Amino acid sequence: MTSKERTVAALKHQQPDRIPIDFGGTAVTGIHVKIVAGLRDHYGLARQPVKVHEPYQMLGYIDEDLKRALGIDVEGVDPEETMFGFPNELWKPWRMEGGLEILVSERLVTTKEPNGDTLIYPKGDLKARASGRMPKGGFFFDSIIRQDPIDEEKLDPRDNMEEFSVMSDHTLDYFTREAVAKAKTGRAVIATFGGMAFGDIALVPAPFLKQPKGIRDIEEWYVSTLTRQPYIHEVFEKQCSVAIDNLVRLKTRVGDLVDAVFVCGTDFGTQWSTFCSLDTYRSLYHPYYKRINDWVHLNTTWKTFKHSCGSVKGLIPSFIQSGFDILNPVQCSASDMDPEQLKREFGRDIVFWGGGIDTQKTLMFGTVDEVRKEVMQRCDIFGKRGGFIFNAVHNIQGNVPLKNVIAMFEALKEVNGAK
Repeated sequence: MTSKERTVAALKHQQPDRIPIDFGGTAVTGIHVKIVAGLRDHYGLARQPVKVHEPYQMLGYIDEDLKRALGIDVEGVDPEETMFGFPNELWKPWRMEGGLEILVSERLVTTKEPNGDTLIYPKGDLKARASGRMPKGGFFFDSIIRQDPIDEEKLDPRDNMEEFSVMSDHTLDYFTREAVAKAKTGRAVIATFGGMAFGDIALVPAPFLKQPKGIRDIEEWYVSTLTRQPYIHEVFEKQCSVAIDNLVRLKTRVGDLVDAVFVCGTDFGTQWSTFCSLDTYRSLYHPYYKRINDWVHLNTTWKTFKHSCGSVKGLIPSFIQSGFDILNPVQCSASDMDPEQLKREFGRDIVFWGGGIDTQKTLMFGTVDEVRKEVMQRCDIFGKRGGFIFNAVHNIQGNVPLKNVIAMFEALKEVNGAK
């Protein structure tokens, strides 16, 4: 099978010739730039600075030579702009703490705080308030909350709708070029078109806007999902309408070049439980996800991708009823997320895109032998009867031991019978 054929087979719950692998396809299945650089060295590839495609999490582009070395089966179509509101273009050198030189967009603008923290600015505008902070010694940026004082009488849902608009021809042209280029690789294609992740807490603070209005504090937003539900519904209703308008336009451009679409990055789980009750999910989120997923399934061949960290076993039946085809990152380290039980109960109805290795403990703190053992076990459990795309539980962070990441990929080669 080609990479595309085996990935599509797995997405259809058919047994592929080997387990498909994704690293770098989305902003939640990537690898920190530091680890990408280390992998290039390990496999003896050309020494060159790695480009950062998502500075928010400092994820590195995986170039074609490394994709072949790792056996990657999936290509990603990224949004036109990064989380800080600028496109990746006009690359310039940028030196990380520790001395690693990488490449970032020339539009990435930062300043240093006296304590050594690095601040980043929306759309590269130093006149705006900084929207992200990388602590001294850190590996990625955290959003800076820029919440103006809330006046209940003046709260206007339109302020939280600022970022949702009909795509310009320029943006449609961008997605078309990217989809065509990625499809030519022979790999499966997952596209992140944006605009559909209702209440994604990474997006609520709007690090991409110079002056966000509305409810932009994370705690205040979570409170609002209980206390201001009519407000949230109004935001979601407009967001959903715009998203479907954009999907109509995108479908005419990219057609069947895309195999899966990243719909939702909203987290519903903590380490021990869910963020909200089942009733809240059903009333506040389900109607909008259902409309999006129903449109996709009625009008395209795309599979729909749902990201949610944490303990979400109790919500998986509702995710399926909402029309999601794929669950990521499959956090088996969270409460009530046993891989065998997940595969047994839901493996016929949802694809597990992730769950291949625990990033909280095993990949970070385990031995090489422990990494190998867990990869083999997870592939054995999730890989039966298709319905599994291998990825770690969320992005591989910059402080993970490189030897463990190499052990993970070597174990995958063993599972897949690579020579």
